[in-house]
Amino acid sequence: MKFFISVLFLFVLFSYAAAYDPLDPNGNVTIKWDIVSWTPDGYVAVVTMNNFQMYRHIMSPGWTLGWTWAKKEVIWSMVGAQTTEQGDCSKFKGNIPHCCKKTPTVVDLLPGVPYNQQFTNCCKGGVLAAWGQDPQSAVSAFQISVGLAGTSNKTVKLPKNFTLLGPGPGYTCGPAKVVPSTTFLTPDRRRKTQALMTWNVTCTYSQFLARKNPNCCVSFSSFYNETITPCPTCACGCQNKNNCVKSDSKFLKMVGVNTPRKDNAPLLQCTHHMCPVRVHWHVKLNYKEYWRVKVSITNFNYRMNYTLWSLVVQHPNLNNVTQVFSFDYKPLVPYESINDTGMFYGMKYYNDLLMEAGPLGNVQSEVLLRKDKDTFTFKQGWAFPRKVYFNGDECMLPPPDTYPFLPNSAHQHLSFTSFTFIAAMFFLFVTFW
Repeated sequence: MKFFISVLFLFVLFSYAAAYDPLDPNGNVTIKWDIVSWTPDGYVAVVTMNNFQMYRHIMSPGWTLGWTWAKKEVIWSMVGAQTTEQGDCSKFKGNIPHCCKKTPTVVDLLPGVPYNQQFTNCCKGGVLAAWGQDPQSAVSAFQISVGLAGTSNKTVKLPKNFTLLGPGPGYTCGPAKVVPSTTFLTPDRRRKTQALMTWNVTCTYSQFLARKNPNCCVSFSSFYNETITPCPTCACGCQNKNNCVKSDSKFLKMVGVNTPRKDNAPLLQCTHHMCPVRVHWHVKLNYKEYWRVKVSITNFNYRMNYTLWSLVVQHPNLNNVTQVFSFDYKPLVPYESINDTGMFYGMKYYNDLLMEAGPLGNVQSEVLLRKDKDTFTFKQGWAFPRKVYFNGDECMLPPPDTYPFLPNSAHQHLSFTSFTFIAAMFFLFVTFW
């Protein structure tokens, strides 16, 4: 019995830990259902999806939302989204529902749909920006008319078993919970209205559930050492090693080679690390009161370009960022007493798109940091980041003992001593000879 309890405790602990991000402890995707009116056989609800993650966005092909109805509900109509399948609606005559499936799967509409199909904050192809990057674009919504359901707060049964793909796996959703009804302001902002009933669903992300291997790696270099510390070998797994393409291959000249596949299978450039993305951190210059770093992000996937990309770095000197030259920058301070994490992202319409692998498949910037005399040093790899995240996933760092190191003064002293000893012996040999 004790063994069973111990195993259960560890399982629960691991489950919570897997979905907990120490750099964004409050990050989640919240799905809110607001019933705005009752119908003869059900209700009309507005479903709003808020991405409260500071640096993890949902990229193309966008989110996919699913759930299981508690009873025999159907979806009469939708505005701003659609289900991927209608299901078996053969028992209905005349007015046919939009979806009769017990487990509907909903996706966002694409941009440019007719106005009568649009709804506020809809029709972005399922793309949701990160809250810390662009709060106004971190919201998606649609309207749904549900039939064969409860027609009052007491008879409505909440949907269950919510799932969220963003766009792949990684999200785990909790049960729906009734919360205080949402209030709305009229367009003239002079009157408040209230939802008839509201429930929330919270979904959290785990990189362990999303993929077995990292999706990016980090390499280091510095002005004080000629050694370049590369990404670890097979940092992102070598399962694609047999299907990679050399950068000078004639295959890359074929028409359609850059077209994404339905299964999102990558076409990677052959590298020793086999990562879709590499982040390079170069300690470039040292001034009296400042030091300068160059950050480069390179895409090695010929079938993927990254829109709204983000890079999160943890380093103790990010509390003194003086200037970032060609990226936007925002400090991330989840714990008020610690300011060692920041988010870099592209400037809108300039470099917020990381193109597919090739000559244009990289973005770069330089960062000027002010030294803290009490902590600053180039010794023992202090100048390199502790953690690096690209698009919300943690990248693999090189082993600490491979970081570029300062020239060892002990070795210099030993060399000088050896030279002096040899010179003295030569002098004695010549004198006594």
